[in-house]
Amino acid sequence: MAKGEGAESGSAAGLLPTSILQTTERPAQVKKEPKQKKQQLSVCNKLCYALGGAPYQVTGCALGFFLQIYLLDVAQVGPFSASIILFVGRAWDAITDPLVGLCISKSPWTCLGRLMPWIIFSTPLAIIAYFLIWFVPDLPHGQTYWYLLFYCLFETMVTCFHVPYSALTMFISTEQTERDSATAYRMTVEVLGTVLGTAIQGQIVGQADTPCFQDFNSSTVASQSANHTHGTTSHRETQKAYLLAAGVIVCIYIICAVILILGVREQREPYEAQRAEPIAYFRGLRLVMSHGPYIKLITGFLFTSLAFMLVEGNFVLFCTYTLGFRNEFQNLLLAIMLSATFTIPIWQWFLTRFGKKTAVYVGISSAVPFLILVALMESNLIITYVVAVAAGISVAAAFLLPWSMLPDVIDDFHLKQPHFHGTEPIFFSFYVFFTKFASGVSLGISTLSLDFAGYQTRGCSQPERVKLTLNMLVTVAPIALILLGLLLFKMYPIDEERRRQNKKALQALRDEASSSGCSETDSTELASIL
Repeated sequence: MAKGEGAESGSAAGLLPTSILQTTERPAQVKKEPKQKKQQLSVCNKLCYALGGAPYQVTGCALGFFLQIYLLDVAQVGPFSASIILFVGRAWDAITDPLVGLCISKSPWTCLGRLMPWIIFSTPLAIIAYFLIWFVPDLPHGQTYWYLLFYCLFETMVTCFHVPYSALTMFISTEQTERDSATAYRMTVEVLGTVLGTAIQGQIVGQADTPCFQDFNSSTVASQSANHTHGTTSHRETQKAYLLAAGVIVCIYIICAVILILGVREQREPYEAQRAEPIAYFRGLRLVMSHGPYIKLITGFLFTSLAFMLVEGNFVLFCTYTLGFRNEFQNLLLAIMLSATFTIPIWQWFLTRFGKKTAVYVGISSAVPFLILVALMESNLIITYVVAVAAGISVAAAFLLPWSMLPDVIDDFHLKQPHFHGTEPIFFSFYVFFTKFASGVSLGISTLSLDFAGYQTRGCSQPERVKLTLNMLVTVAPIALILLGLLLFKMYPIDEERRRQNKKALQALRDEASSSGCSETDSTELASIL
């Protein structure tokens, strides 16, 4: 013990009783213990956390690829009504993200945490709404309202699940390396979720495919439309197939949600509990949107996400009409997703070895040469599979990197605003909002472009202008957006050196908060005694 410490103890002994002094000395002996404690996550913890990302991807993939054809051919909703359902549902889905973020930011901390109650209570309503989306009601004049209601309800409930789940990244550990590793596990499971959603829905409802039309004059369309349904029995079997697929996906949703709830413990930051104060939502939103690294990150990923969503949204049409692979698109899609699944661990190793900004440049730009090859080559199935596998490698980087880099931005924000907490849902909800905004923009651009080009619904072939438009949407436009996004990433300021500095500063803040918790308790006891 140092001389100064001994002198202080001696003077305290002269003023206070021995029993009180012993009581007040005990906390001082354990002040430094929290500094040496690190929150390591086991493989089981990471897997339980990662499985929570599967429900959003499985249901989203099934809805994204099959809801339109289900509404038109199985539920037999008119095209105009179907477009209203899809557009309003997508718009409402984007709006709910900041609204849910607002509600979560005002939620109190409970024995289950602040985020986990949202996941628990949204799950039952989400699975009920999802199942009823794939049910054909006996409502001749109310089907549009039925599907609009349950589609919007499901999107609301899945947002109540996914926004807190995304923000949970910041509360499973205070260690950056542990959060990055858990994010890699999560992205692997989410890509597997897209594979599952495509495979389950595609295999079970494959019988719902409808024949194409050879001619496009009104009389031919009318005659073929009259024979479109192959009898009442066949139509009912198709409805049952969609319900069966919905039932399987609902079971996956429930299992993954239960594993997440039971296997993950939400942890509170020491400095949040000791020193920080809640922040009003709109003030927090203003601070978040004025944080430079966050704006640069979401802007860069907005353009790169829009590029990949253009490819995703037009992939089936491109394979069917431009490349002529009508019966191969499911296998090509599976090749993309499997390639992405297997390469996510490689990208996780790459970003830890060479840095996240380097991973962004290498991973996302790797898609450009293959998109150029697709634009210039003749229809060739083998080359198309090679391009699909290469595209999956870039898709893996696009999946992993945003969610891996977002916690770094939040840590940087906490260092600049250490006395406020509760902003994590704002960061995550608005990132998801901008991603869904990009999805809606890509859907609108694609639909309008094909409409202007003269796209023929359910045609066996398309005019040359449509083929050219699809080629532009899948190759030229994504390349331009990727290059623009990478240019914006040049301005992103958080490199590996700044990440290390932030990590040290945050650890010092946590240690100080842990120590001050003990010292504040001692001071309170001493003040009351004196």
